[in-house]
Amino acid sequence: MRVDFYLLSSSELDARWLLACRLLEKAYLRGHRVFVYCNTQAEAELIDERLWTFKADSFIPHNLQGEGPEQSPPIQIGYQEAPKGFSDILLNLADDIPSFYTRFRRVMEIVINDDDAKTLSRARYRVYRSNHCELLTHAME
Repeated sequence: MRVDFYLLSSSELDARWLLACRLLEKAYLRGHRVFVYCNTQAEAELIDERLWTFKADSFIPHNLQGEGPEQSPPIQIGYQEAPKGFSDILLNLADDIPSFYTRFRRVMEIVINDDDAKTLSRARYRVYRSNHCELLTHAME
């Protein structure tokens, strides 16, 4: 399994949400199915709203887990439960690694330039490394 860490130079949370939207748009345009895992319902609703508004000319089919049609769109956003029918890409926006991460082919992590965020990220990195994941880091502007 491959795990990509996207390291932001900004310490602003807004930069994290914007990069999440960009990564989701890119994954969608390449035909991937992505499950976005958040800490809370409020965060899940925030990324849901951002996907509707981050670009005027962009449409990314998505829904919150448990809402919308029975046939899930390519992007599903959740915060407590394991996804059903998703095994391609996990965008982990939570502080911890969800127990179901091993069912995915790829995991994406976004890290803002903040000491607390970096500490949490390093802990996740060690877990992935101990589970023999292929780890890649990407410095983002």
